[in-house]
Amino acid sequence: MDGEKGAVEQMSFVGSPNKQTTEKEAEGGIEKDEVFKSMEQLCIKSAGAGTSSNNFKRKPVVIIVVGMAGSGKTSLLHRLVCHTQASNIRGYVMNLDPAITTLPFGSNIDIRDTVKYKEVMKQFNVGPNGGILTSLNLFSTRFDEVISIIENRADQLDYVLVDTPGQIETLTWSASGAIITEAFASTFPTVIAYVVDTPGSAHPPTFMSNMLFACSILYKTQLPLVLAFNKIDVAQHQFALEWMEDFKAFHEVIDSDHSYASTLTRSLSFALDDFYKNLRSAGVSAVSGAGMEAFFKAIDDSAEEFIEMADLNERRADEQNMEEEGWRLDMENLRKDMEKTGGEAAILSTGLKDREVDKDMMGEDEVMDDLDFDNFEEDEEEDEQDEQEEEEEDFVDEDGD
Repeated sequence: MDGEKGAVEQMSFVGSPNKQTTEKEAEGGIEKDEVFKSMEQLCIKSAGAGTSSNNFKRKPVVIIVVGMAGSGKTSLLHRLVCHTQASNIRGYVMNLDPAITTLPFGSNIDIRDTVKYKEVMKQFNVGPNGGILTSLNLFSTRFDEVISIIENRADQLDYVLVDTPGQIETLTWSASGAIITEAFASTFPTVIAYVVDTPGSAHPPTFMSNMLFACSILYKTQLPLVLAFNKIDVAQHQFALEWMEDFKAFHEVIDSDHSYASTLTRSLSFALDDFYKNLRSAGVSAVSGAGMEAFFKAIDDSAEEFIEMADLNERRADEQNMEEEGWRLDMENLRKDMEKTGGEAAILSTGLKDREVDKDMMGEDEVMDDLDFDNFEEDEEEDEQDEQEEEEEDFVDEDGD
């Protein structure tokens, strides 16, 4: 662990003991060239499941734990760490929350070792949320080194557990969050674990808000998502599963309320019905440890889905490359043909060129045949006229008699 922290400490950021960045250098946020350089080193091309990369590995599975403030993300991650240790599962822990004072678990990679949150607030003259966002931005510029550290240990790991800031939007709706998720997804199977406060979601509008946020994260990251209904030791999550499986049961709860919020919630339940069908979920308790097996089962199934999509997209990319290569060869052959002919009309080789002599020799015979046929038609017409004249003469002779 000390060696890994030392490797990360070599990344010099604002507030780190190795280097102090001046206000002039820090003004305006992250330098664009640094971000682009970092993305190039990570081989990031596009977001989402199925991101193809030559360095893609099937292990370990990255679990990014996100959720609303107070949902129990850090407590749940602590329970996941304890479960991996008790079950002889090889885990690797990363903390991306620069503002947390103490962690209930040990982390292999900690953003606080390289970015000093309070120093960032002072130098950038920002508040707590701005300090978290700026710290993540600075950390993401060297995230390729973090990926390299995990890659070196990939064969020895089963899961990478990632804790995120309490302010969920700082990761899910920021440039640094996109860089981090895309970097993971381009190298390892990556799954989003969205933590839901189960007792708080018993109120229909709160439940719908959580589902909308989960849906937005799913479409924003394009990664498999697992709903982790936390605190089931306080309130069971069966009601939430029933609402997700049968929108009529959800409507029965809100039928008594005719406010605008209830009407909107009822309409949104129809829109999210398809979203629920392909969503995996598990009830867990960070306190008692209940539901850990079901949670990891949902994670493994989502990882398999990610790998299948990656293989499918890779095959599609190969087919597209083959089509593009064939099109390029056709255009190259066309260009060569045009150079040979000098832009003049070219006769395609159809195998008819060798028959031109035969056609010339046959030409006269065909003409003669045509002439003979015409003469035959003229003779036939003359014979018909003669026969008609003879019949008229015979008819006149009979009348005379």
